[in-house]
Amino acid sequence: MPAIISEIQKDSIAQELELQKGDKILSINSEIPKDFIDYQYMMSAEEVEIEVEKTNGDVEIYEIEKDYDEDLGIIFESAVFDRIKPCTNKCIFCFVDQQPEGLRKSLYIKDDDYRLSYLQGTYITLTNLTEKDKKRIETMHLGPLYVSVHTTNPELRAKMLNNPKAANIIEDLKWLKKADIPIHTQIVLCPEYNDKDELERTLNDFSKFKSIIQSIAIVPVGLTKFHKNNLKPLTKENALHVIKQVENFNKKMKKQIAMASDEFFIKADYEIPPRKYYGNFSQIEDGVGALRLLLDDFEKTKKKLPKKIQNKKEICFAVTDSSKKVMEKIIDELNKIENLNCQMIVLKNNFFGPNVTVAGLITGNDLINQLKNKDIKELVIPSIMLRPYTQDFLDGITISDVQKELNAKINVINDIYSTIEFLEIIKN
Repeated sequence: MPAIISEIQKDSIAQELELQKGDKILSINSEIPKDFIDYQYMMSAEEVEIEVEKTNGDVEIYEIEKDYDEDLGIIFESAVFDRIKPCTNKCIFCFVDQQPEGLRKSLYIKDDDYRLSYLQGTYITLTNLTEKDKKRIETMHLGPLYVSVHTTNPELRAKMLNNPKAANIIEDLKWLKKADIPIHTQIVLCPEYNDKDELERTLNDFSKFKSIIQSIAIVPVGLTKFHKNNLKPLTKENALHVIKQVENFNKKMKKQIAMASDEFFIKADYEIPPRKYYGNFSQIEDGVGALRLLLDDFEKTKKKLPKKIQNKKEICFAVTDSSKKVMEKIIDELNKIENLNCQMIVLKNNFFGPNVTVAGLITGNDLINQLKNKDIKELVIPSIMLRPYTQDFLDGITISDVQKELNAKINVINDIYSTIEFLEIIKN
């Protein structure tokens, strides 16, 4: 499909050319861009000719002179203009396969596209790369890539990914090392599969690739009530063991490179590690360090809190088990403000099951059903409960639906790693 424009930045070349949302870029200098990587490369020239199909169907040619590397100011609907490379694995822990029927179609898409890994930080397994893909990665030096390794044991990886090509992981890592492509790696820990001795083996193998591995994230397997592979959830014992293994590995490497996700510390009833544990927070989207960022940010916000607000105010924070301990500390501080009464309600995930404890998978119906008998004046929820750029929850329930059912004002925290928005809610 062509490169479809979704937004034009203000005071940009694209705005000057009167390009609009919905216009399609068909070619640049007579070449068809396959993705945003191609677009960036083609647009680096000082003179470019772009062929555009307007929303009315007309095709126009624009000849542009600009500074080297100057951008046109276009945001596209997708970073990939041709077909996204699909996942060819059937992982035993795949979360997509653990969803019931009837949800939005986008929730069932499984991509394994190296371009999205490079551009957006999504994880790939390397199992569907062609020689042409590898050549492009080498030539354009596309890195860092985010690689789901899970285990370096060839037989075990082939079993866990249900794909014989997955056994080639060590060879894939050797290729990346030879090409000097930096990577961030991920291990989805499945108790009794790739933990304990197998995790030790994987970490030891990683030490041979320390020149390209920038970080290692270990996250627990997420299990919904619909999963069918009889996998076991993370236990406190598992969590403690992983925390110690990571600590010992980093000491051995003399470098803070491996990190356990927040869920391990919650399950182990451990204090959230200090900021230095997470380096530059390169695995934040994988739930590694989010709670530390929140705690540190609140230390700054706390200095700006008023001692008293003029009118009495009651605020309810909807949280899940994953953030319960951190939010308890924050709410205790907020309740020191005179005339402010804050409470916290810990939501259970009845839709996906009790083992799913992240806020991003709470449905609108779960929110309504668990809060409808509460006397709530104002409710605070994180934006990750909503589909990006919409007011919709996973199940299609909207913010308006929840407000109507609860008869309460809903405040959505847009930056989930920041608490400064709490201050705005308190004062308004």
